Amino acid sequence: MDWMDPISVLFLLALALAFLWKRSDFWKGSGKNLPPGPRPLPLIGNLHLMDVKRPYRTMMKLSKQYGPVYSIQLGVQKMVVLTGYRTVKEALVNQADAFAGRPIIPVFEDFQHGYGIVFSNGENWKVMRRFAITTLRDFGMGKSTIEDTIVEECRFLIQKFDSFEGKAFETTTIMNAAVANIIVSILLGKRYEYEDPTFVRLLNLVNENIRLTGSPSVTLYNMFPALGFLSGGRKTVLKNRDELYAFIQATFIKHLKELDVNDQRSFIDAFLIQQQEEKKRNQSNGFFHNENLKVTVGNLFTAGMETTSTTLRWGLLLMMKYPEIQKKVQEEITTLIGSAQPRSEHRAKLPYTDAVIHEVQRFGSIVPNNVSHATTADVTLGGYFIPKGMHIIPLLYSVLYDESEWEKPFEFYPEHFLDSAGKFVKRDAFLPFSAGRRVCAGETLARMELFLFFVSLLQRFTFQPAPGMSREDLDLDPGVGSTLSPKPFQFCALPRS
Repeated sequence: MDWMDPISVLFLLALALAFLWKRSDFWKGSGKNLPPGPRPLPLIGNLHLMDVKRPYRTMMKLSKQYGPVYSIQLGVQKMVVLTGYRTVKEALVNQADAFAGRPIIPVFEDFQHGYGIVFSNGENWKVMRRFAITTLRDFGMGKSTIEDTIVEECRFLIQKFDSFEGKAFETTTIMNAAVANIIVSILLGKRYEYEDPTFVRLLNLVNENIRLTGSPSVTLYNMFPALGFLSGGRKTVLKNRDELYAFIQATFIKHLKELDVNDQRSFIDAFLIQQQEEKKRNQSNGFFHNENLKVTVGNLFTAGMETTSTTLRWGLLLMMKYPEIQKKVQEEITTLIGSAQPRSEHRAKLPYTDAVIHEVQRFGSIVPNNVSHATTADVTLGGYFIPKGMHIIPLLYSVLYDESEWEKPFEFYPEHFLDSAGKFVKRDAFLPFSAGRRVCAGETLARMELFLFFVSLLQRFTFQPAPGMSREDLDLDPGVGSTLSPKPFQFCALPRS
C-alpha cells in the first residue's frame, strides 16, 4: 500500500479529528538546541518526504542536508536520526547507557507487550538478556559443541543442494531451515528435516512478519495506532504471532512434563527450571513467567535464523554476480585447506574468503535502520540536546556505507578488509551487529555460522544463474521488509570436480 493511494488518503483524513488535539505537541521543547530537521506538516509530519518502502534511503539523503544528527517526524512521533560511523559510535558506545533504551513502537508493543529481549526495557531486559547469553553459552555458543552442530548441518545442506543435480532451484526456505536448525538445537534440543511441515510453517510465519513489519501498512499503523483496525498488515502480524506462540507454548508444556533438573536438554528446560526456582522463593513479581518464555524464545528463533540466512543468500547472489570473486574464494579454499572439513580454525588461513564474508555483510546491510533505540536520560550529542525518552534511529546503513570510512562504499569490494599484503584487517566501521548495550546477543554464533556455511558451500559447489539468465540479470536491489533480503532468485549449484 503506497501512502498516497485512496485508502491512505482516507486513513490520513480520518486522523484529522482523532489527533487534532495533539497539534500543540508538534514543536514541543523547541526552545532548546534540538537537532535540526525538515519542518513537519500537521498530522503527517514528514511522511510526505519519506520513501516508506525503503526509509533508510530518505534518511541518508536528509543527513546530507541536515547533518549527522537530525530530527524527523512521522505522524506525531518525533525521532532523532544518527548517521555516520563517528556519530553512531559516540552514541551507542561512548554514551552507551544513555542510548540503551527501546521506544514504544505500536506493532511491537502489540506483539511482545514489553517482554522478551529485543523490545523490552529496564529490569526485564537486563534479566532476560543476561539469562539468554549465559544459557546460549552453556549450550555451546562460541564453543566446539555448537561448531559440531553447524558442521553436521552443513553436511545436510550440501546433501540438499546435491539433490537438485545441477538443476535450478530457489533457496530461501532451505537456507532458513539450515540456519534455524542451529538455534533450534539450543532452544528445543532437536533438529528438523527441511521439508517438515511444522518447521516450514514456522519459518514462513517469521519471514512474513519480517516483511510486514517493514511494510507501508504497518509503518502507517505505527504512526497512527488509533486507526489500527484499518491496517491489514498489523492483523496478519498478530495472527502469525499467535500461531508461533501457540507452538512455543505447546513445546514448553511438553518439556515441562519431561523436565529433569539434572539433565537440561535445551534453553526451554533451563528457563523452566528458573521458573520453578522463582516459585519456590514465592517471587510473585519474578521474570521467569510463561509470557517472557514465549517472547524470548520467539526473539531468539527469529534473530537466530533470519539475518544469518539472509546474509548467506546475499553471499550466493553476489558470488554469481561476480564470478571472478567466487573463483578466487574457491582457489584459496582449494589451495589452503583442500577437501578438509571447514572448521573455525581455518578462518586465519583464508583471509580472502574471510574478507568476502565481511564484505557481504557490509554490502548487504541486512538491518539498515538498526533496531530503534531510545534515550534513557537527557543527553547532548553533536552539540544538540536530546531529551529523555526520544526515539533514536542509529542508521546502520549510513555506517556500513560511510564514504569517509570505506574506499568504495557503493561497490562490492572485498579489498575493504585486506591490507596490501593480502592479510585480513578489521575495520572499525564494520558494525553489522550494531554496538553498545544492545549489540546482537548472538554475534559469536552468527559469525561462526556464516564462515562454516559459506566455506562449506563454496568448497563443494560453483554457483551460476538459472538457465536463460546472465549475471547482468541478477537484481541486487533488495526486497521490502524490516530487513534487507534479496528478492527470490533461482540458481544452479554445480558440483566442483
